[in-house]
Amino acid sequence: MARCSDLFFIYLSMPFPDNVTRLCSRKRFSFGCHPKMACFTECCRELELLLTPYDVLRLSKELKMHSAEFIDHYVVVEDDEKGGLPQLYLGMVNDGRGSCPFISSRGCRVYNSRPGACRAYPVGRGTMLDANGQVHEIHVLVREEHCQGFTEPDSHTVSEWFENQGLNDYNNINDAVLSLLQHEQIHQGMTFTREQKDNFMLALYKIEEFRKMVASAAFKDKYGLSPEEHAEILNDDLNLLRFGISWLENLLFTQRHEQQFF
Repeated sequence: MARCSDLFFIYLSMPFPDNVTRLCSRKRFSFGCHPKMACFTECCRELELLLTPYDVLRLSKELKMHSAEFIDHYVVVEDDEKGGLPQLYLGMVNDGRGSCPFISSRGCRVYNSRPGACRAYPVGRGTMLDANGQVHEIHVLVREEHCQGFTEPDSHTVSEWFENQGLNDYNNINDAVLSLLQHEQIHQGMTFTREQKDNFMLALYKIEEFRKMVASAAFKDKYGLSPEEHAEILNDDLNLLRFGISWLENLLFTQRHEQQFF
């Protein structure tokens, strides 16, 4: 059976759609977007926008909502009946165009905390972990018919574009989540119980509820956290999210694997 990393390189050899081209790290592309363009906000309609844990964290903070409340109001949770992990999508407005709920005639109302996929556009980033836990990535340029941004004179490399759009924090934490989403046991067909799926949602998407659980003295003692480690985890959202990733990896994969031998 091919490993996940093998499948990634098989994917690289597959042909892309006509409007998608591979971007090497040094290749420059011209692109810009501003309110005076006739296509302004067209890319914010008729799309399926998968939300990462960091997307939900940033958006809920921007809107001054608890993450669970944000999910209830703005998110469609797709729960795989075959036992896969849940996927979260931004719920679009039923206006005949499937518009983003945060778009207005003046642009994005949550621009400072817009999702990573919105920041990256028109660049797409694909990632895969190899057997040693190293992240491999590819970049593509997506040209949609409505988009006039490619006529703008400013040119960028992928790294310049990502830096300009504030994507580095997004990519770093999203890459950390790969240890869960691309775990070898999932590739081998592992399925998850309702309780495991709920814990996945708790640790990655419902940060306030997870913080309450982690804050308890019983939790601190169970996982052998020093007072300093405990405070560091609780006082920073990114630290808590990273702790949630490692907690889930142990809960979903290590403990389950150990139970098979008892």
